[in-house]
Amino acid sequence: MSDQRREELARALAALRRRLDEAARAAGRDPRDVGLLPVTKYFPGTDIEILAGLGCREFGEARDQEASAKIAALAGRLPDGVRWHMIGRLQRNKARSVALWADVVHSVDSVRLANALGAAAAAALGDGRRRAPLQAYVQVSLDSDTARGGVPIDEPDAVDEVCDAVAGAAGLRLAGLMAVPPVGADPDRAFGRLADERRRVCARHPSAVGLSAGMSGDLESAVKHGSTCVRVGTALMGNRPLTSPAVVTPVTSSSRTSERNPGSPAPPLFPEGSTQ
Repeated sequence: MSDQRREELARALAALRRRLDEAARAAGRDPRDVGLLPVTKYFPGTDIEILAGLGCREFGEARDQEASAKIAALAGRLPDGVRWHMIGRLQRNKARSVALWADVVHSVDSVRLANALGAAAAAALGDGRRRAPLQAYVQVSLDSDTARGGVPIDEPDAVDEVCDAVAGAAGLRLAGLMAVPPVGADPDRAFGRLADERRRVCARHPSAVGLSAGMSGDLESAVKHGSTCVRVGTALMGNRPLTSPAVVTPVTSSSRTSERNPGSPAPPLFPEGSTQ
């Protein structure tokens, strides 16, 4: 890994942390209640090593195949307590694989997916391949365009059905809600609507207080409306360097520790009830 890349990431991370701190204080919130999730999809494992050295312990990936290979390659090269988030759309046929590496999934949007993930996580817990339930956010669609994923927010019975399925699954824990504003929408209005839905869901599931919302261009608005997990790619990582997820950091003989199990204890980088 180059000194230049380390300096780039260190500067970007410091600037991003200042933005989050200012956004939280402007909203009258404690900055410690807003977690930063670096989105490292398409970036090499060396970037993750650098960010881990700068104090990051949570990383977001969007493709099962890329994430699985990257995590295997990085085994023994990261500090204890690193946790992996699946933030991309997820199909049921990937549930078993994702349950073996992800600590958190941000994109559960159907009862069938919740059931598949729950069964896969429970099986992994049973045979020792996980140490804790898989934390799951229910993704809601703010414009009811399910082609982009998410349960339509204007169908509260459907949202409740998926939330109930996650909460009732032995291998899962309902973390809260996730959403992405529609293209061209006013972020403030979109996140305000999401915050209202979160309050409604919390009346039924009081522990599901997490809100995965906000990215590079709209994090201030998301924090204003209660986001507990901001997913940031471009503002931290820069433009995508890869067109294929095939590039990962190779395992070397200097690896020092064994591969970790999903759900291993981690420091409380994210507030309880958000992505913990």
